Amino acid sequence: MTLIQMQPRSADANPGHRTAVEVMDAGGPQVCDDMSVEVALAVMAATRTSRLVVCDRDDQRIGLVTRTDLTAVRDSGAHTDRVRLRDILGGTDRQPHP
Repeated sequence: MTLIQMQPRSADANPGHRTAVEVMDAGGPQVCDDMSVEVALAVMAATRTSRLVVCDRDDQRIGLVTRTDLTAVRDSGAHTDRVRLRDILGGTDRQPHP
């Protein structure tokens, strides 16, 4: 089972004007890098967010994925149900879309 950590956000948070560091440091849905694309999209829908902070097995934040990223992967011809968030990140931190 994949771990999802939920942390409350401040009411005045405006994710549209934040830097990557601010987003990565902010509270919000954190998911493990072994989560599948389909499950990550379901988590986004359930939590009404457009971004997920991705953590490794040591609970270290390793990147950020957006709904746009995941939708593009899901809709690609090469997508299978075995694609994990770690495959999308490729071991590098992601920058949020403006």
